[in-house]
Amino acid sequence: MWWRVVLLCLAYWLLGAHFLRYSHTVAAAICLLAPALLFVKSAVGVRVLQIGLLIGAVLVWAKSGFEYVAMRQAMDAPWLRLAFIMGGVTLFTLLSAWSGNKLASNRNRGS
Repeated sequence: MWWRVVLLCLAYWLLGAHFLRYSHTVAAAICLLAPALLFVKSAVGVRVLQIGLLIGAVLVWAKSGFEYVAMRQAMDAPWLRLAFIMGGVTLFTLLSAWSGNKLASNRNRGS
């Protein structure tokens, strides 16, 4: 069960690193502190984290991936490796969001 918590934390910290790279310190701080919702013994906290990761996967990783690949293609630069990396990061974020389902169901049962 602990690995689910680790996946959620890593996914949020990866999003935070992305925001910090572009000097969005408030968004980076939110991503850094978001996993603290896991201390709330309610399924609602886990669901909020899952929704945040779904939004991050689509609006941050997938959007950035499409933009970066299009930019590389326009410059006639190699782009396939970048597409695999961004796709992998997107899939990791989605997997992390999905892994929270078991955490939420256990909190609903009171375990």
